[in-house]
Amino acid sequence: MDNTGTLAIFKDLLNTVTADGTLVKISLGNYKGNDRELKNLYVKKVIIKRADMLSFNYRYKTRDIFKNLSITEGIALIINLLSNDFKIATLFTTHKEVILEHDKKDVIKIRERDLNVKLQPSLEHNKEKKRLIKPSGNAYLPALKITDAEGNVFKNAQDKYKQINQYIEILSSLIKELPEGTIKNVVDMGSGKGYLTFALYDYLHQQLALKTKVTGVEFREDLVTLCNGIAKQANFDQLNFVQGTIEDYAVADINLLIALHACDTATDDAIYKGIQAGAELIVVAPCCHKQIRREIEQNKVKNDVSFLTKYGIFLERQAEMVTDGLRALILEYCGYKTKVFEFISDAHTPKNVLVVGVKRAESLKLKAESERKKEILKKIKDTKTYFGISYHHLEKLLGI
Repeated sequence: MDNTGTLAIFKDLLNTVTADGTLVKISLGNYKGNDRELKNLYVKKVIIKRADMLSFNYRYKTRDIFKNLSITEGIALIINLLSNDFKIATLFTTHKEVILEHDKKDVIKIRERDLNVKLQPSLEHNKEKKRLIKPSGNAYLPALKITDAEGNVFKNAQDKYKQINQYIEILSSLIKELPEGTIKNVVDMGSGKGYLTFALYDYLHQQLALKTKVTGVEFREDLVTLCNGIAKQANFDQLNFVQGTIEDYAVADINLLIALHACDTATDDAIYKGIQAGAELIVVAPCCHKQIRREIEQNKVKNDVSFLTKYGIFLERQAEMVTDGLRALILEYCGYKTKVFEFISDAHTPKNVLVVGVKRAESLKLKAESERKKEILKKIKDTKTYFGISYHHLEKLLGI
């Protein structure tokens, strides 16, 4: 039998197990396609809005992407992928395991074996049950045009809803690292329309049962008015939005400072405010990196990576890494443990870098602290010299 006939048999089997409820999951592996980051694909049957569908979990090296298709479309896609990109598939049903595999001559063969233990299929939609911010029962989500009044997420707001939840997941893990009761005052610098600000308040008050005060700082007065109205409507009495710039905001006691996508040196202004206030946790997702890029372009220092940075796109990426790397060093100089990692919300949102500063609890002896600061200052100086940078905006603000 040729491969077409074998695939037809497997397709009939897929139709049968999805119809009779015995499908547990499908695993596709040994990927040989063109997407270098894709590793595996997992498929299961789910029920979404009372309709039977197939949920596809594309497992990449650094992220997962989920897509939901109708049963017919899903099976057609599986067969197409097995004929071209994936060389092995394992179908788990409630009572047996079926393996489809390309041999060394690229001939497709099917084998199966009975299972000793009966498996139980789950029809739950995995991505929904993991959400920290639930789509229903929150008055602010309909007001922000994320859901309708019944709690159904609008199709054009799916990406934003996922992004909100993933940011909250990250913040929740960081908050849990701090001593209990630390987070009493939160400031979101450049809060925009307040998507994250509302969600964080919701998480802190409804799930952690904290009495945290949350403030959103936003330059656009119309958004401040809108967000304060939504906060009042949602009875979020400890949430307030104020009009102004990050640079001009008067700092007080801040435990958690957030600044997502503050452009260029506005991120430095936010970090500076957090350091000034002695914030226990500083979380920023920088945007643009123009100040350092201008420095590198103007000085044109020859170094080991000059062969790369003659290309604009590589120069841009280098400016991003150098800017954020220096920010991390400066935070360390100011007594913070730093983390820098990539955050990818989904297939349609660009990659973001999060720079996180957690205030160090341990105190070093005076001499050891002095030596630590000297070493960091040397790294900062050496880095600036290597890339031809006369100053970094954050160090200028701090006067170091």
